[in-house]
Amino acid sequence: MSSETHTIDAKGERLGRLATKVAVILMGKDRVDYARNQVADVTVTVENASKLDISDDRLDNKEYDRHSGYPGGRKVETARNVVEKKGYGELIRRAVRGMLPDNKLKDPTIKNLIITE
Repeated sequence: MSSETHTIDAKGERLGRLATKVAVILMGKDRVDYARNQVADVTVTVENASKLDISDDRLDNKEYDRHSGYPGGRKVETARNVVEKKGYGELIRRAVRGMLPDNKLKDPTIKNLIITE
């Protein structure tokens, strides 16, 4: 088995469309040796994250929720706040992470994603 590297240009791409492409490649579903119980030997590099095609309306209305587990512990953050604090790469990372299955392979799989602004 040899490690595969994919490079995807995010310039002009919509966030969701890009995230589905990346998630499928990271899970290894495009490979013939796909096994759902193993992390695929794949690295995905996303370039030009800051040139993503995302509207101002979307940046203001898209919300990310967190909850501390305590009463009243819900925290809501808009996509614009995420971009200001952490950059466009974090938007892509959160979108891809949400498309990966919720199991023990999620964290090791997302480590194979490299995003450059």
